[in-house]
Amino acid sequence: MSDEVAEEKTTNEESEAKNAEKLAKTFRLIDGEEILLTKKPSIFAFLGLYVLGGIVLALHFIFGHVESLGNDAEGFMGLVWSFIDLTTSDQMSFSFVFVMLFITWLNRLMNTSTSGRWVTMWLFLVAVTPVIIQFDDFLGFISDLFGMENDMDFIPFSYSFTIFGLVYSGLFWVLTFYYQNSFHYAITSDAVIFEHSFLLSRAHRRILFDRISEVIVDRSPVGTVCGFATVSILTDSGVGIVDETLGAGGAVSMPGSTEKADDTVAEKAGKSLLRSFFALMTYQRTIKTVRPDPKHCFYSIRHWEKCKMLLNEMHKKHSQSNLLSDLKDSITGAKSEED
Repeated sequence: MSDEVAEEKTTNEESEAKNAEKLAKTFRLIDGEEILLTKKPSIFAFLGLYVLGGIVLALHFIFGHVESLGNDAEGFMGLVWSFIDLTTSDQMSFSFVFVMLFITWLNRLMNTSTSGRWVTMWLFLVAVTPVIIQFDDFLGFISDLFGMENDMDFIPFSYSFTIFGLVYSGLFWVLTFYYQNSFHYAITSDAVIFEHSFLLSRAHRRILFDRISEVIVDRSPVGTVCGFATVSILTDSGVGIVDETLGAGGAVSMPGSTEKADDTVAEKAGKSLLRSFFALMTYQRTIKTVRPDPKHCFYSIRHWEKCKMLLNEMHKKHSQSNLLSDLKDSITGAKSEED
């Protein structure tokens, strides 16, 4: 029995040693540095991405189902069919493409957790796939515009909303799971380390404790319900702070507001008033705000209280005031021993 216990203990020690070696390689630790805590985003951290994949799948089912109903569609499906009929020529239907391009633009504009570059590229690919699959129909549409004949047939099959919806959504959910696990955070005896590796993208940031100026905890309604929070670190170099522009935009002069030499006093006053109103409506204000970036913060982690407490402890330990206090205590202790 004792041999089995000893063998199991040895196995556990070997496993822990291999894991420690793997973590040291992942976070690129220096000699003598120890890992105190590691974290990854919660399984609910990127819930919006999973929902976005579901929306795209639902759109495929809606467009695939309504086309089978045709003029018999009623209610919401009737509105969808009317839109399809409006955006369809004799050669090709652009309805699904228009809707997906609108979702791509809107998702990018909202600048949320689903607005990443790879997500935008995926949405754009989903939007243009029907055009690629029906490229010969698209050429026929262009040929009709210019009065030319076209009998080309590049791809022998049509776009199946059911098949492509399942394939694209399934692939997106797999990529989302991979993306979610591509972030790895660590608090070591010397620094805070943020590691990210996704597809061909690589990012590694190391922040020393004495550079930290503030630790911020942000809990969204979903995070409060699901038990996770984002812990952001602000540094004296500006890490964690971004510029955000508020207001409608742009320095564009209002048409017809330019004063002319022959304008009367009333016309000049009216144009001045128009310019002032237009400037007020297009006024922009840039502010500095904290926007959590999964690459540079503990994004949507569980048991965030332990993480924040450890960050505060290590920051206090490595702060200049604490080092000066320790130096003062050591000098006082040395004098006491001499006396």
